[in-house]
Amino acid sequence: MAAPDSAKIRGVFLEERIFRRLDFPEFNDATRARATFGFPSMNVSNQSVSVRILVVEDDAKIASFVVKGLKQEGYAVDHAPDGDTGLSLASTTPYDAAVVDVMLPGLDGLSLVKRLRANRADMPVLFLSARSSVEDRVKGLQAGGDDYLTKPFAFAELSARLQALIRRSTRTPEATRLSVNGVEMDLVARKVTVNGALVELQPREFSLLEYLLRNPGRPVTKTMILEHVWDYSFDPQTNVVDVLMHRLRTKIDPDKTRIETIRGVGYVFKRGE
Repeated sequence: MAAPDSAKIRGVFLEERIFRRLDFPEFNDATRARATFGFPSMNVSNQSVSVRILVVEDDAKIASFVVKGLKQEGYAVDHAPDGDTGLSLASTTPYDAAVVDVMLPGLDGLSLVKRLRANRADMPVLFLSARSSVEDRVKGLQAGGDDYLTKPFAFAELSARLQALIRRSTRTPEATRLSVNGVEMDLVARKVTVNGALVELQPREFSLLEYLLRNPGRPVTKTMILEHVWDYSFDPQTNVVDVLMHRLRTKIDPDKTRIETIRGVGYVFKRGE
């Protein structure tokens, strides 16, 4: 394949720079560095290494970034640089999920997944592609993909989508009570308390807070918030997320100790002490 346009992976490199800072001498304490930037602690006991991900991506830079990020989150990761190698690995190793680029040398990503589905492989598949049209997304889903993420992308979004796919495939029930950093949410009674005091939230505010509490310590992008809170696409440049976040902060974080803005990435709800 031809070398990718630098703009194509600009969003990927934005978060790669954040991850790279974890390896620089001034951040020798990796645990402290992750806490500083809001990324989850590298605690394998929290994310079992038995969760194995296959990454099929021919672009060496993107593959390295994705594999490194997933390993830092505690996953066991195998990388295939082309479709034929990916098919061989997926046919002989039980993976919990796969990240597959659509445009691959030799066997393309769509054909790869079609063959896997024909062989009754039921692992969830997240497609990566620079093609963002509705028609291309539909083709990916019809080929057997479970989700479709366009390039450039933020690693935080890729990770969250993978977690959702794995959770659905293993049918892990979601909690109906959430408690993070002094904020408690009862999803059945639709009640929220902050340090024990009841707080009234509007439906959108409630949905946003639920999404943040389900991802404590993990950066979430505006695109992720738009998809989860509104359930359909807005222009990523719209300010509806900023407006909603401001309203939520006013009610549950007036001292600005819980919700942090990560410039160029999104927001993170701090876990607290």
